[in-house]
Amino acid sequence: MTGSDANWPLRAVIFDVDGTLADTERDGHRPAFNTAFAAHGIDISWDAEEYGHLLKTPGGRQRIAADLRSRGHSEGDAETLAAQLHRTKTQIFRESVLAGEIQPRPGLVEFVAGLTEAGIRIAVATTGRRAWVEPLVHHLLGEGTVEVMVTGDDVSRLKPDPEVYLRALNQLRITSKSALAVEDSQLGLQAAVDANLATVVVTTNYTSGQDFTGAALVQSGYDGESPLTAAICRQTHRRWWSA
Repeated sequence: MTGSDANWPLRAVIFDVDGTLADTERDGHRPAFNTAFAAHGIDISWDAEEYGHLLKTPGGRQRIAADLRSRGHSEGDAETLAAQLHRTKTQIFRESVLAGEIQPRPGLVEFVAGLTEAGIRIAVATTGRRAWVEPLVHHLLGEGTVEVMVTGDDVSRLKPDPEVYLRALNQLRITSKSALAVEDSQLGLQAAVDANLATVVVTTNYTSGQDFTGAALVQSGYDGESPLTAAICRQTHRRWWSA
């Protein structure tokens, strides 16, 4: 074991949720937003391409409000309506999660099992709402797999602010030098890097063209010709802190 390994062994991997554990954005959140618009009698329907552009605004409620303002709604009206719509959307999405309609990204379950077998702890750091995050994580990874789960209910600032990662590290009782983050987007990468975390980015169709400068490793998925493994995570983590 090198000096770097001895001083800062990889003890935990902290996962984002949306896009990272499952491809939730295009086929999960987007339809739920559209159903919420219809339920409130609002003539808005986000197609896949438009939603990809809207993802530049972090946070579902903030995303709705920004779109409403772009369509001529006043600031106050947009914020009030966005809050109502987001509550409806959260319930709709939660129902789809509880129905088991969201599936893990290919290779994720095997990757997490390998981390657990290697003695690496699992945590989640997302600014999504706990009402749907908790059942989704349990559905995707099983009960008891995730040791620490920090959600948007636990923080006051959304990504790219690092607060959610700092809280996860605090609850894990480790420093950033003993952890690795897994993200799928530039905004998430910024949050993790600002928390001083070595970060692996696993891209999606929405994020593959983004700038991932500062990532320790970028992959297009968990599986494929070069699947992500616990050994690769340890090598990536060691290389990052040895540089």
